[in-house]
Amino acid sequence: MKRWVHDTRYIVAVSGGVDSVALLHMLHSARDSGLIVAHFDHGIRADSAQDADFVKRLAKAYKVPFVTRREELGSDASEELARRRRYAFLRELADLHDAQIITAHHNDDLIETIAINHVRGTGWRGLAVLDSDIVRPLLDTPKQEIIQYALDNNLAWREDSTNQSDAYLRNRLRRKLVDVVPADKVKLTQLHAEQKILKHQIDVEVKKLAGTGPDYDRHLFIAIDPQPAVEILRHVTRGLLTRPQLERVLLAIKTARPGGRYQAGNAVEFTFTPRQFTIKLIK
Repeated sequence: MKRWVHDTRYIVAVSGGVDSVALLHMLHSARDSGLIVAHFDHGIRADSAQDADFVKRLAKAYKVPFVTRREELGSDASEELARRRRYAFLRELADLHDAQIITAHHNDDLIETIAINHVRGTGWRGLAVLDSDIVRPLLDTPKQEIIQYALDNNLAWREDSTNQSDAYLRNRLRRKLVDVVPADKVKLTQLHAEQKILKHQIDVEVKKLAGTGPDYDRHLFIAIDPQPAVEILRHVTRGLLTRPQLERVLLAIKTARPGGRYQAGNAVEFTFTPRQFTIKLIK
């Protein structure tokens, strides 16, 4: 069992599914304070309020503070929108309580996310996923081990009906990944660890090249190869733009007339002088 840092406060993201229920049990078994259970109700399913009630009762049984938020995203909400709103809620709580977010992402989640990024053509960064300040202690643990832990400890949990829906790419890929042999999953996990290290090294160099802004040298982006130019643009736009959007921005940097403006999407606007460009977020 991992030794949890006892002087750290954790916002524990609990959906009510087996993964997060097991994580909460592990944390509570290892420490008796500093935990806050957080549940985000997307308002996507008609029965989602029952999940919130289940997690509320679970937190009460553990005598742990409970915070929830419901947003009416609707049944047509994308997986990406749901993820963004959930993490906005969790980060708001983390800032409020000076705490770290901890989630129950496991090894199967990691493999699925890599597969999704490969399908979407996200490039080399698609292997360096789930890499942030969020604590994910179960990332090397297979889903089946988590289920077995829950069974061994007589834990109850809720099943999300949307996990069976073909409307979500993750669900469709999950069924295909059942046949991936454990040895290949181990290799992917090792590659993931190596790619995260490489990503951090690249980010350090990119920051050196980019400077602090908000004005940037157009000549730099014209002179270097497109791939590193796109990486630098990704950094200076704070990851708000997709790769195709960044490639179009690069073209604008090379061709835009002085005084011109270019709205790249996601409320990011570029303005140009003969030698420089400036980035700002449109309010």
